[in-house]
Amino acid sequence: MKKIESALLLYPHQLFATEHLPKVDIIYVIEDPLFFGTDQEYPVAFHKQKLVLHRASMRRYTEEQLWAHEIDVEYIELADVVSSGEVLSHAQKAGASLVYMFDPSDSRLEKRLQDALSTNIVSPFELRVLPTPMFMLRRGEVEDFFTNKSNHSFAPFYQWQRERFNILIDKKYKPVGGKWSYDTDNRKKLPQDIQVPGFVSFGDNEYVKEAALWVEKRFPDNPGDVTNFIWPTSHAEAEQWLDDFLQHRLELFGPYEDAIDGQAMLLYHSGISAPLNCGLLTPGEVVDAVLAQHEKSPVDLPSLEGFIRQIIGWREYIRGIYAVQGSKMRKTNGLGQNRQLSTQWWDGTTGLPPVDDVITKVQNHAYGHHIERLMVMGNIMLLCEIHPDEVYKWFFSLFIDAYDWVMVPNVYGMSQFSDLGSMVTKPYISGSNYILSMSHYPKEDWCDVWDGLFWGFVERHQDMLAKNPRTSMMVKNLHRLNEDRRRIIHYRAQDFLNSI
Repeated sequence: MKKIESALLLYPHQLFATEHLPKVDIIYVIEDPLFFGTDQEYPVAFHKQKLVLHRASMRRYTEEQLWAHEIDVEYIELADVVSSGEVLSHAQKAGASLVYMFDPSDSRLEKRLQDALSTNIVSPFELRVLPTPMFMLRRGEVEDFFTNKSNHSFAPFYQWQRERFNILIDKKYKPVGGKWSYDTDNRKKLPQDIQVPGFVSFGDNEYVKEAALWVEKRFPDNPGDVTNFIWPTSHAEAEQWLDDFLQHRLELFGPYEDAIDGQAMLLYHSGISAPLNCGLLTPGEVVDAVLAQHEKSPVDLPSLEGFIRQIIGWREYIRGIYAVQGSKMRKTNGLGQNRQLSTQWWDGTTGLPPVDDVITKVQNHAYGHHIERLMVMGNIMLLCEIHPDEVYKWFFSLFIDAYDWVMVPNVYGMSQFSDLGSMVTKPYISGSNYILSMSHYPKEDWCDVWDGLFWGFVERHQDMLAKNPRTSMMVKNLHRLNEDRRRIIHYRAQDFLNSI
């Protein structure tokens, strides 16, 4: 039997191509409870499709990548793991004195392993943390960028990323096209007669079928439906998924990236966050593929820059905020929101059509694009005074691309403004007019409910909003409202809150 001196820990979100892996005597592929919702301290009812994705992709990765390269593997099933830290004791008992892992980008997992290292492990033993291919920046680099900065705004970080990696920079060292961001150009609603393209799907293979049966047996009461699974579960499928976007949706991604549609799942979005966040793609691969496609068949700059901004800008920025502020941010509730989520928020029966349509899509596919998350669900939950922990739980449970590093900044810092502005300069709220302007929903009774909630929020927080140049106009407009309308939409909002 081969002597084991070194090992590598791989978790569900670290299914990197073998070229990224260190040479070790054995690899432990771990169905860790934190990623399947069975952790005793942090139980979560994850969407069934999220669980299918992890189970299918991990087993497929083990067979098609690791075994194919004749790498010794021990696959540790969920049923065999009680606590995240015990894998270190398991490795040491097998003979390993050097264990590698990639930066987990998960403070809870990291703490578990560090605690186990200090309490259950006998020297000599080393746990060596490697930079993760999941991001373009190393953790130390992004921490250095944000350290000692009073303002953690996105724009300077994004400019630094573009300059640092020489992406869309011209020969005069200026941004291609003369602007760093074309975000203001990318706010069109879908034309009524547009034919939204379809997309390739990957649900029909033995790994997904096995995983679906496993999930239904072990997690029968979790949200979601396994029968609609369409996600890639291998590197090859993830590359096809990306290429399908580049060929059929990238060109119109920019103009319609903020558009809202009650039925279409992806519209012109890529949907690559799921494979990207579990290691089936890396951001470097994505950027190279996008720029190669642009070289071959030029893409309008608003679409090209808009997509690049999501990958090297926003995604890396969120990881950085999580690294430097996450532990503090997740404890905030600066607006004093305290309502709980009722079952209507989970089954899509709130009575607000834009909200219920998003919930239905999420139940069916574990996915919604960024405007559906921020300006529909995040917006309405903020207006309804939902506790940010409840909002975090909802997003973390239901989305296929949700991980702690993703959801802490996006919920507490961005959509719920719980930290009162360390990340963004204003709360992202709107009345019904924004939803109407980005969609084809008719102006109906739900608009009075939404507007009543909106103006109620403005009234409650008018002292804070009046001091902010970006929101002071909201307070002025509050006091210009027709008194009859203001009173009646307040009644509508209160009736809604009492019904959920």
